[in-house]
Amino acid sequence: MLETPKTLIEATRYFSDEQTCINAVAMMRWEDGSPVCPRCTAAQGERNHYWLAIQRRWKCYACRKQFSVKVGTIFEDSPIGLDKWMVALWMLCNCKNGVSSYEIARDTGISQKSAWFVLQRLRLVLKTESPKLMGQGVKNAVEIDETFIGGKPKNMHVKRRMALGQADHKTAVMGMLTRDTREVRAKVIPNVRRDTLQAEILKNIDPWGTRIYTDQHIGYEGLDKTKFIHETVNHMQEYVRGKVHTQGIENFWSLLKRSLSGTYIAVEPYHLDRYLDEQCFRFNNRKNMNDSARFTKALSQVAGKRLTWKELTGKVPGSC
Repeated sequence: MLETPKTLIEATRYFSDEQTCINAVAMMRWEDGSPVCPRCTAAQGERNHYWLAIQRRWKCYACRKQFSVKVGTIFEDSPIGLDKWMVALWMLCNCKNGVSSYEIARDTGISQKSAWFVLQRLRLVLKTESPKLMGQGVKNAVEIDETFIGGKPKNMHVKRRMALGQADHKTAVMGMLTRDTREVRAKVIPNVRRDTLQAEILKNIDPWGTRIYTDQHIGYEGLDKTKFIHETVNHMQEYVRGKVHTQGIENFWSLLKRSLSGTYIAVEPYHLDRYLDEQCFRFNNRKNMNDSARFTKALSQVAGKRLTWKELTGKVPGSC
């Protein structure tokens, strides 16, 4: 287990040494921190690399290529030092209302544009794919709700308001929360029609007898005819009826919108999924975990993920 500091000021001091950062990432990437060349498949157990002290990287005996600890991680091809990456990741994991690129730029000394790129790449790290279905039993109930995120037309610049025209200016987001484990999942959806909502429900929730709670949105009609146990609450008359409510997922919406309106101010729809991943990570890892454990879990997910500037800005076909 990686020994990490407990507070932000301790983290800043701890990761100020480049070799400490390299060792921390290596321990998370490779077994026992022993590096493996990403370009060749040398025989296991053979000493197939050596350390270049000046360059702070390894050189493989088999392919004669050099590689650093950044290769094959979210840090790849970044000229920014790992000390700044570590501090940015610590703050993103542990600031309850998020952290803006301007704040990261001020605290680390990099430009705001670079800080924004760093945060977007780190949000990809926080994304956790869970193959396990939610619910799985009557006792483990799931709350489901949808919300809309976006500004009011009257607050927009006249050029943006005219560009939107009659189009819907808000983005639909769907969320699910398991009451027993307090796990939440949220994603951007194209619309709130019945087929869209119920397709996501079938994809994420175990259909065999799971009890689900929703409001009386028309998109949830017909779920009681499936193998789900579906109960609804009429928000025109009440918010809670015994155990039937959606207060848990609405609490998550409150936290999400607080960060979007207070910290990030304006988020484009094609970037919104990554902000949802960030909020879900903090929400799902808030109990029985301190800042150090939360940071360590995030650092363990840096390998095998890549996000280039062209992909981020939509200059690559098929990107966001």
